[in-house]
Amino acid sequence: MISLFISILAIAVLSKYVTKGWVEVQRAYNDKENSEEVAKVLAYLEVVEKVKHSYDETEVVALIEEHKLEREMLLTDHLKSKQVWHALLKEMPLQSIVKALGKIAVNKVLEPESPETRALCDRIQSDTEVRKSKLHPFSLLVATEKYKKGQGYQGKTKWKPDSDILKALDSAFYKSFLNVNPVGKRFVVAVDVSSSMSRILKGTSIITPVAAAAVAMCFVRTEADTQVLAYSESGLIPCSFSADTSLSDAVGELVKVPAKSTDCTLPVTWATENKEAVDVFIVLTNNAFWPFCSSPVESLRKHRQTTGSTSKLVICDLTASASTMEDIDDRGLMNLCGFDLGAFSLIHNLALDLI
Repeated sequence: MISLFISILAIAVLSKYVTKGWVEVQRAYNDKENSEEVAKVLAYLEVVEKVKHSYDETEVVALIEEHKLEREMLLTDHLKSKQVWHALLKEMPLQSIVKALGKIAVNKVLEPESPETRALCDRIQSDTEVRKSKLHPFSLLVATEKYKKGQGYQGKTKWKPDSDILKALDSAFYKSFLNVNPVGKRFVVAVDVSSSMSRILKGTSIITPVAAAAVAMCFVRTEADTQVLAYSESGLIPCSFSADTSLSDAVGELVKVPAKSTDCTLPVTWATENKEAVDVFIVLTNNAFWPFCSSPVESLRKHRQTTGSTSKLVICDLTASASTMEDIDDRGLMNLCGFDLGAFSLIHNLALDLI
């Protein structure tokens, strides 16, 4: 209880600092006999205040290195300095590095093949750093494709991607699959390869076939029982994904079926006809409810009756802004409009009957 009480006191200091400012914090705590934890918080906030009012590059760098300050604590003017960035990058968490690559490139912080660039690449692809970061492969893919494109989503800022950094990001992408916790269910990941699957995933620089391949890889590499199918109205083909399949090879596997109209019931029908008991069907598409296809709900019910499994169906409209499932009372049905990292949590929670 004592440690909890001290933590609450420390949070109170931070809350006052955020809402009232440093002057009010000083008035409230300077004349008090504070606990050790509160004293540490006050000392750290004093450093933050000091760096906010410093325009001396040498002093800012020294404060960053001594107190491990992060980018968010600095002024915009500070981030125009290469030396400040070099100091930040020494301790910056990998998640922050990946998000800041565009800004680093725009500010020309790193020269190609320089010692600083090599050090950054070593950190990005370090087994220890990747594991410590807990970065999801999908997050790394989004960051990599954005950096590779060489400009922000709105195109206002532009940069030249560094080939060594891209190689390091690619290496980190494959290592990050170890950060995904399996749920131990039987999955079928079915990818719609109709003509509609050629768009950009909203909020990213990723085209939908690459996004779909990456999603499939996440399940193939982490779940022991996963089958990947490519389908369109013209047919369905099982894909030979394995734990060693590269992203480029995975995309190639998904173009085997001629692109025609969408019928998202094909994967469920395929499993029913082959008496394949499946726990979770994940259908990745851009046009889930083609008006001439049969009912996905009825197809799922038939599969449950045939195999005796309590199958669930997740239809992911990768770029849709709105869609509807015909039976919202069935807790085994989920329709996702758009796709981001949070979709993986929803799918895993559905598979584990947590939602």
